[in-house]
Amino acid sequence: MHASTVPATAAGTQEDQRNRTEGFVVSCDGTQAVIAASVGAGESANIDYWSVGQLISIQVGRNRIVGMLYKVDTGADGDRWNRDGENNIHIHVELVGEITEDDDGKIAFSGGIATYPHLGAVAHRIRTDDLAAIYENEDARAIPVGHLSQSAEIPALISIDSLISRHFAVVGTTGVGKSTAVTLLLRKIVEARPDVRILILDPHNEFSCAFPDLAITINDTDLDLPFWMFRLEEFAEVLFRGRPAIPEEVDALRELIPLAKMQFKGNDQQSLRKAPENSSITSDTPVPYRISDLMNLIEERIGMLEGRNERPHLKALKNRIDAAANDPRYRFMFVRKTIDDNIADVVSTIFRVPANGRPITAFQMSGMPSEVVNSVASVLCRLAFDLAIWSKSKIQTLVVCEEAHRYIPADTSAGFAPTRSAIARIAKEGRKYGVYLAIITQRPGELDETILSQCNTFFSMRLGNERDQEIMRKAIAGSSRSAINFLPSLSNREAIAFGQGVSTPMRMMFETVRAERLPGNHLYDEQASVQAGGADVNVADVIHKMRYPRGTSDGVEEEVLGKMGVKQPLGEQQVGEQRPSISAPDMSATPPPLYNNGVNKSEIAGLFREEASLRAGRDRFQRPAPAEPANPEAQRATRDLINRFRK
Repeated sequence: MHASTVPATAAGTQEDQRNRTEGFVVSCDGTQAVIAASVGAGESANIDYWSVGQLISIQVGRNRIVGMLYKVDTGADGDRWNRDGENNIHIHVELVGEITEDDDGKIAFSGGIATYPHLGAVAHRIRTDDLAAIYENEDARAIPVGHLSQSAEIPALISIDSLISRHFAVVGTTGVGKSTAVTLLLRKIVEARPDVRILILDPHNEFSCAFPDLAITINDTDLDLPFWMFRLEEFAEVLFRGRPAIPEEVDALRELIPLAKMQFKGNDQQSLRKAPENSSITSDTPVPYRISDLMNLIEERIGMLEGRNERPHLKALKNRIDAAANDPRYRFMFVRKTIDDNIADVVSTIFRVPANGRPITAFQMSGMPSEVVNSVASVLCRLAFDLAIWSKSKIQTLVVCEEAHRYIPADTSAGFAPTRSAIARIAKEGRKYGVYLAIITQRPGELDETILSQCNTFFSMRLGNERDQEIMRKAIAGSSRSAINFLPSLSNREAIAFGQGVSTPMRMMFETVRAERLPGNHLYDEQASVQAGGADVNVADVIHKMRYPRGTSDGVEEEVLGKMGVKQPLGEQQVGEQRPSISAPDMSATPPPLYNNGVNKSEIAGLFREEASLRAGRDRFQRPAPAEPANPEAQRATRDLINRFRK
C-alpha cells in the first residue's frame, strides 16, 4: 500500500514526483468504495496527500472507474497519527462513472459503470487526459466560462443552447460573486445567441453599470407602462396596495372597464343599461381606456336606483382609483394626460425590438413602491410570453429574475398570484415558444420548488444554510450528491455546476470579470470613497433627496390638477386628469424620447390589436390606419395575429 516517491531536487523548489499507484480498493458497495493507502512520515506526508473534492481513478482491466474523494480518515487506527513513521489511511470515494479506451487509444467518459472495482484494484491520481475527457462537452457551440477547480488547465465548458432553452439558476449566499457570475453568463449568452433579448428584473440597480455597451436602463422615472396594459388582478393589486381585494369592488371593475374601453374605441352606444353581448373585449384585454371614462361610469352606477346596495363599495372604489392616479409613486402608470395606443412603443423598447446593438434591458425596480413591484413583474413576464407566442417565436426573451424568492416564494399563500402564474408559465411552457427563465437567489429554500424544479442547469455557489443545501442535493444527480457537501466551503467565484448545460457535474471557478464591468461597481466606488474619508455629508441635501427623489422645478412643488388636488414633489410631467371620451385627445403629443427608436410600430402593434371586433363601432378619433405590409404573405400573417390576440 505504500506510495513510492521520487526525491525532490536539492533546491527543493520543483514539485515532488510520485508513483501514480496510491492505494488499493478494500471495500465497494456499488455506489461507493473505500481505498486503503499509506502516507510517509514527516515532510513526505505532504507529498502523498489525498485531497477531498478531487477525482481519482481505479484501474479495472482496460477501463478506469472514476470516483470523487469525499472523506479521508485513519481507518482502524482511529484518531492516532504517527509523526515519525508511515500512517495507514482510508480514502472514501463516490463512484461517478467510467473511462473507456478503444484500440486506437481514444478515451471516452460514461456516467454508467459496466464493471465495478474488485478488492485489491489499484487506485491512483487521475490522469490529465482522463480529466479532460470527463468534462469534454459534445456541443460544438459550447463555450468556456471558467476552469475546473482541480485543474486550471481544463476549461469549464457550458452549452449555451441547453443552458437557456431549459432554464437555469444561480444560487449562493450574498458576497460570493453571484451577480458577477450572472454578468459573465449573460455576456456569454449575448455572444453566442445574439437573437435572444434579455430582460433583467433588477431590484438593486446593479446591472446597468455591468453592461454599459449592451444594455438600456429603464427605471421608475422614465418608465411608461400604461395602466390599461395591466390585467384586472394586476390593476387591483395596485389599487389595494397589496392588501386583500374586496370582491364587490373587483366585480365592478370587471364589468365597467370593458365599457370604458369600448367608449375609447368610439362605440358611444355602449352604456350601463346596454352592455355588449358578444364583445371580445374584457377587463384583461390590452386596449386603451381613460380613467375619467371609468370614473364617469362609476358615477352613473352610483346614481342608479337599483344600485343602492353597491354605493358604499363603488364610492370606495372611486376613491381608490383617484388616489392611485394622483399618487406620484405610480406616475409611470398614469404619466400621460392624453391616452393613446402606445403599446407598440412600450413593447419595442422594453423587449428590444429591434435591439439596435443593445439586446439587454436592465429594469430597475428599487424606485418603485413595494406594493406595485409584483404587478409590474407580472405584466413584464406575461408580455414576454405573449410576444413569443404571437410572433411565432421570432421574439425570444430570457427573463432574469434577480432575488427570485421575492416573486415566487415557497409559501404559496405569500407573494402575488399573477406574478407566480406568469413566471410558472414561462418555466413550464416557455421553451416551446422561445421565452426562457433565469432564477437568481441567495435562498433557494425560500423559493417555489415547482418553479425551481423546471430549471435544468444549476450553478450552486457557497451556501451555508442546511435547508438550501438540501434543495441542491435533491436537484443534483444521485451519483454526484457528495459534491454538495462542499457547498459551505466553496471560495468566492467558485461553483458546482450540474444539469443539462454541462456534460457532467463539475466544481469550477468562474472567469474574472473586468472591474469596470462588475455589477454594482458604482456602489462599491461610493462605499470606498466613504471608507477613505473623502466624502462630506450634507444632511440637508440628503433630506431634500428623500423628500424629492425625482427633483423639483425651481424648488417649488407642482400641483396636480386632479380631483383630489394632491401636492406632488415632482419636477417633471404632471399626471393631470385624463380627458373623457366626449372630446378628441391631442394626438400630436409625442411619446418620451426613450420610446422613439425607429421601430415598425404597426408590425408590433399587430401582435396586440384585434381589428374585427373593434371596427363594429365608429372610430370618432379618425386615427390613420397602420400601413399594411406590402408582402401578401406577411399581410395574412399579421391579420391572423390580429384576429387571434385579445380574445
